Amino acid sequence: MISPFRRHQMHVRALLSGAAQPEAAPTAPIRAMDTPMGQEYAALRVALHDNLRSLSDIASIEARNPVKIEMARTFAPWIEGVLQAGEEGQAAQDEILVWNLIWAIDYRDWDYALRLAAHAIRFNLASPERYNRTVACFVAEDIAKLSLDQQEAVPHEVLCRVLALIEGHDMPDPAKAKLHKALARSFTRRAEAFDPAADNAPAGGKAAYLAEALDHARRAHQLDSSIGVKSDIRSLEKALRKLGPDEAGGGAGAGEDEADTE
Repeated sequence: MISPFRRHQMHVRALLSGAAQPEAAPTAPIRAMDTPMGQEYAALRVALHDNLRSLSDIASIEARNPVKIEMARTFAPWIEGVLQAGEEGQAAQDEILVWNLIWAIDYRDWDYALRLAAHAIRFNLASPERYNRTVACFVAEDIAKLSLDQQEAVPHEVLCRVLALIEGHDMPDPAKAKLHKALARSFTRRAEAFDPAADNAPAGGKAAYLAEALDHARRAHQLDSSIGVKSDIRSLEKALRKLGPDEAGGGAGAGEDEADTE
C-alpha cells in the first residue's frame, strides 16, 4: 500500500519530469536520469520490470489480468502526474505509461486505456521493443482484433474513439483495415438491434447504421483486399436495398459494381 506522502511525491515528480514537447516532434525526449525526477522514474522502472517478470511466470492469460490491475495501482500516482504534464505540453519517453496502457487494454479499462493512448500517441512515445509497432498501430490493431474475436469485449464507442485517436498517424494499411472491419461489424450489430422507439435512435434510422457499416466495410476492403469483408459488403448493400430508396438515403448505390466483381 502506497502512503499518501509517496503518492504525492510520485505525482509531483512525474509532473516535473517532462520537457516542453512540440506535438510534431518525431519522438518524445529521453528523461534526464541525474535528477530526483529521473531517479523516481528509474526506481519505478525497476519495479515495472520486476512486475513483468512476475507476470511471465503466470501461464494463464486470464489469471494475469487481476494481477495487472493490482500492479497498475502502484504506478497510478506517477501516471496521473505524467498526464497532467501532458496537458501542459510537457512529455518525455515513458515506458511505465506505455506498459500500463497495454495492461489497461488487457483488463478492459477502456477509459483509462484511451487516456493513456491519447498521451502516448500525441507525444509519439515509443512502444516496447517486443511490439515492433508504433503505439497508434498497436492500439488500432489490437483493439480491433479483440473486437473481431469477441464481439462484446469492446464497446462501439471505444472503436469510434480509437478511430479518432489514430487519425493522421501512419501505419500499415492492413492494421487500419482491421479497425474499419471491426467498426463495420459493430455498426451492423447496431442495425440488427435497432429500436426506432429508442431515445438515442439516429435520425436516419436503421439505414444510418447500415450505411455507416457499409462505408467502413468498403474502406477496409480498399485498404486490404484480403481483409475478409466481401460478404459483409454484399449483405449490407442487400439490406439497404430492402429498406427502399427513401430510407436508405443513397447509401447502397456507390460501390455495388465493385462488390459484384469480388
